Amino acid sequence: MPGKLTAKGRATRSRIVEGAAAVLRERGLASATLDDIMARTGTSKSQLFHYFPAGKDELLVAVARFEADQVLEDQQPYLGRLDSWEAWEQWRDVVIKRYEAQGDQCPLGSLFLQIGRSTPGARAIVVELLRRWQESLAAGIRALQAADALPAELDVDVRAAALLAGIQGGVSILLSTGRSTHLRAALDQGIADLRRAGGAVV
Repeated sequence: MPGKLTAKGRATRSRIVEGAAAVLRERGLASATLDDIMARTGTSKSQLFHYFPAGKDELLVAVARFEADQVLEDQQPYLGRLDSWEAWEQWRDVVIKRYEAQGDQCPLGSLFLQIGRSTPGARAIVVELLRRWQESLAAGIRALQAADALPAELDVDVRAAALLAGIQGGVSILLSTGRSTHLRAALDQGIADLRRAGGAVV
């Protein structure tokens, strides 16, 4: 559908997706209705089904894709250039700042805790997000290996997976408690472990 739309149509569809994402973050998947989304986006039922003929499930998949892209975009440009310890610290700072600022309106929380469980299509998007995120972290670790800051024998994929799991756990606790202590600890410990593996004094 998006490829066949006019520029105005694509803008309208994007507005619906972004509005639906906001409603789902605020009200939760169980409570949010299509009427809520129509009210937020100023669209009629006929408009909604024009852009999403399969209804709510199709809209949820579109929202999942939007939220997944947002999770990675929020970490740029730092996530894409983890080629020095300074770059890793800058990325760490922006991740903490972003999730502290977003609080309950966190796209990662919405995606993992609600939308990602709603349909097979949405779950596939979550899987793809995790793959892309882990690959970005792995690319950063390999960049440090190439700069001789980390040993070549380091298991890159395991390190990247552990760091990603720590972030996800920290964000989940932040959403439950409003405190970023665990997210900070996961990032600080993960980066410190990498630095120690490279022989740096932490």
